[in-house]
Amino acid sequence: MSVVHTERVLVVPTADFHQLGYFQGISTEVDRYLAELLTPDRISYRPRGEMEEDPNFKQLIPYVIFRHTDEDGQVRLFQYTRGAGQGEKRLHAKCSIGIGGHISTEDAGFAEGMNPYHEGMRRELEEEVQIDTSYSDRCVGLINDDETEVGKVHLGIVHIFDVEEPRVTPREAEIHAAGFEPLDVLFQRVEQMESWSSICLQGLFGSS
Repeated sequence: MSVVHTERVLVVPTADFHQLGYFQGISTEVDRYLAELLTPDRISYRPRGEMEEDPNFKQLIPYVIFRHTDEDGQVRLFQYTRGAGQGEKRLHAKCSIGIGGHISTEDAGFAEGMNPYHEGMRRELEEEVQIDTSYSDRCVGLINDDETEVGKVHLGIVHIFDVEEPRVTPREAEIHAAGFEPLDVLFQRVEQMESWSSICLQGLFGSS
């Protein structure tokens, strides 16, 4: 049996998300949603294969955007193209500005006092990229996109990592054509992006 059918991932009932306040696109009201969604009485770990097809639950996904601002004030974001062997098949060949993935039961197995969500985010980052610079981390919003099949069963939690130097490189062979690009270049590629990246680019950086 393949991993996708046996892995148990962190989810919340879609109805609980709606109860807190439904939105389509991006919301920057982190304090309104995040603590409530991560309360023990709302979260559970369920088989990933089932959850990919069940819109009654939202899989919680940390989605990290690496940002570098140079001495002249120009903002660049880390971007890449998803290869055919990476994660969600429905996103293959799409341009992305986000790194992240599912929180699973292995992230809940750490010592008491450890946060499964943050452990899962740390694990995903270590698996996918190498960060050779100091950075600051801030959670800036949530993404909900019920207009796509992938989005109907996922809820993104967006973090911006402001890096001192643009020294983030792929660890996975399926992260293609990676590097930091200026915002104006990224906006020219918005039609080629996965929906979450398009939503984040326009919602968080549209006035930059």
